[in-house]
Amino acid sequence: MSAFDDLFAANAEFAKEFGSSDLTGRAARGLGVVTCMDSRIDPLGLLGLKPGDAKILRNAGARVTDDVLRTLVVGVYVLGVERVLVMPHTDCGMTKVTDADIHDLTAERGVDTRSLDFHTVPDQWAALRHDLTRIRTSPFLPTGMPVTGAIYDVRSGRLSPVDY
Repeated sequence: MSAFDDLFAANAEFAKEFGSSDLTGRAARGLGVVTCMDSRIDPLGLLGLKPGDAKILRNAGARVTDDVLRTLVVGVYVLGVERVLVMPHTDCGMTKVTDADIHDLTAERGVDTRSLDFHTVPDQWAALRHDLTRIRTSPFLPTGMPVTGAIYDVRSGRLSPVDY
């Protein structure tokens, strides 16, 4: 038995009822969402969206990294993204560690990660404002494109928009 047999079996069941073959791959509602990889977050459900409505970009901490900017460029110019929501969340693991902590943890297992920046989050609101500015001032994205941020509360399901 493989470590992934349960996933392939679940997919076989999913495929029997699959009904999204008509989607184009474009963001039908013109939305790009940058959020965390935390499995407590259901971006489509909490925003009232359905498959095909938005491009969802996920990483540890919902940070706007170089790769997120690259992906947003593709989203905007190729896949119909016209507006962006950056949505970190409460109780995020990236707010509970520093880059140094992660480097130490990996070093304990003989792995040197000092060449990586983990973009940990000592102040979530400050990080969100920084990331919004990064998108808004990117020379690769349209000037004036609507960009906003909100922190998702994993306990209540509510969004708290940033006043920025």
